[in-house]
Amino acid sequence: MTPSAPPAGIAPAAATPPGDMVLSLQDPSAYIKAHIRTVANWPAPGVMFRDITPLLSSPRVFRVLIDQFVHRYFSPRPDAIAGLDARGFIIGSVVAYELGIGFVPIRKKGKLPFTTVEETYELEYGSATVEMHTDAVRAGDRVVLIDDLIATGGTMMAGRRLLERLGAEVVEGAAIVDLPELGGSRKLQESGLALFTLVDFEGH
Repeated sequence: MTPSAPPAGIAPAAATPPGDMVLSLQDPSAYIKAHIRTVANWPAPGVMFRDITPLLSSPRVFRVLIDQFVHRYFSPRPDAIAGLDARGFIIGSVVAYELGIGFVPIRKKGKLPFTTVEETYELEYGSATVEMHTDAVRAGDRVVLIDDLIATGGTMMAGRRLLERLGAEVVEGAAIVDLPELGGSRKLQESGLALFTLVDFEGH
């Protein structure tokens, strides 16, 4: 059967270069890392910002990315995925959908309409607060907590405390990127939280 042409106004999908396809299968982490864009001196001088948006704009890269988490948590399957505001929502909700389980958003203060529980954590200059609905998880639920990146670890630690205050068990923290020099992953692991990350970068 001859493939039909795409509808008018819709461009056909671009072909994947053979080398790109091989790398995605042989070394998914290297493939994912190669598609993360580094933006120098943003949002402040001296900062090397790791931009994950190129992972989302390519259907193939996005699929390879999501598959790493789906395969990790397919069995034993958690009861829910919790995602940290805001990029943790993008990854976490898709992973939850693929696993057939619920998704729990942990949001910045003031964004949720129902009864909430909140947790404040320290930043380099000041503090921030995250919150979640009190009925988002049940006591005994096994939850994976997802964000895009681990830097100082404060947001993930706060999210973990929220879930545990409601009786859930955080079985693992997960992220695309780890910045080990900032010490967040070490602090989280020393606190007893198992971590799963796909790539790491030196520096900030």
